[in-house]
Amino acid sequence: MTDTTGDAPDAGTGTESVDAAAAASTSTSDGPATDAIALQSGEAVPSRTFWASLNHPFAVGFFVTAGALVAIVLGLAISNLSTVIIYVVFAMFAALGLNPLVSMLERHNVQRSWSIVIVYTVFALVLVGILWLIIPTVIEQITAFVKNVPQLVTDFQASDLYAWLQGNFGDQVGDLLGQIQKFLSDPANIAAIGGGVVQVGVTIGTTISGLIIILVLSLYFLASLPTVKVAFTSLAPARNRPKVASLTEQITSSIGGYLGGMVVLAFFNAVVTFILYLILGLPFPLLLAVVSFVITLIPLVGSVLFWFIGSIVALFSSPIAALIFAIVYIIYMQIEAYVLTPRVMNKAVSVPGSLVVIGALVGGTLLGLLGALVAIPVTASVLLIIKQVVIPRQDAKV
Repeated sequence: MTDTTGDAPDAGTGTESVDAAAAASTSTSDGPATDAIALQSGEAVPSRTFWASLNHPFAVGFFVTAGALVAIVLGLAISNLSTVIIYVVFAMFAALGLNPLVSMLERHNVQRSWSIVIVYTVFALVLVGILWLIIPTVIEQITAFVKNVPQLVTDFQASDLYAWLQGNFGDQVGDLLGQIQKFLSDPANIAAIGGGVVQVGVTIGTTISGLIIILVLSLYFLASLPTVKVAFTSLAPARNRPKVASLTEQITSSIGGYLGGMVVLAFFNAVVTFILYLILGLPFPLLLAVVSFVITLIPLVGSVLFWFIGSIVALFSSPIAALIFAIVYIIYMQIEAYVLTPRVMNKAVSVPGSLVVIGALVGGTLLGLLGALVAIPVTASVLLIIKQVVIPRQDAKV
């Protein structure tokens, strides 16, 4: 009994010593014991936090400086490779735009390799034929336009519209018209817009070489598109691969349908412009048709922009014809918006009008006309990911 009661104080003393040791260890701001307690409670490990690293200022400063230098080098590399990146992006979009035609031939029991050969052969023949027919005529009409500027201005000055403008705004109309005539009559000013004759030649050469590079890259991308899809899907976890594969297929189909639809709608605009200018007897119908095709590739605002340009050019020839062109083209714009666009764009993801404008502005600011063309399918893809990935995950958090 005496021994048993004597051992109790020793046990209590041992427990108190352990508690004292734990308290001593937790009182320190650093150490393995403190890290272990933090891990058990689910808190941040004190020895690995940012503030603990400040105890070694030279090491922190070295790693921060090294990180900043790496970021600068990467930024410079991306800036120097911007042209190559643009070529790759546009080649990928061109491949996605031609992929629906290849898929259509595949559905008719044509091998993919032969489908690609057929599509690119037809595309090359059409492109060469259009350029062969249009470029000489367009150059001829541009030359005729420059030569006929004085006559166009004289005819405009003899019109009732010019008399009305001069009666309401005074001699400023005549001065402004004279400056426009002087500018357009001097071919050096037209060349100066592009930075001079040499710069214009360099720009044309760079554009042609860039188009060739894009076509070659798009051929390789189109040939390997199924393999790229499979490789991209394999990067996702196994449980998510069916969803990723479905989403990838929807995005690629949407982009291909959108790009093909924009080309078809731009072609319709060019045909309508050409026919209207021919029927109304307005000058340079083929030139304005080419301008219409290029400008109406810009989503949403392209048709409105060309309506303004086409009406102004027609105004110099005949105010009545310009008025008729403006009215008829507005009617066509309504038909295109409510009849043609829904039918042509039935495979593309719908994008709200506000996002279309924002996307076109951002893409046009960054990459010009092609940027405005590419921005909308990118916006549609982002919306598709948000609808099918982000929103379902948020809905699951109850």
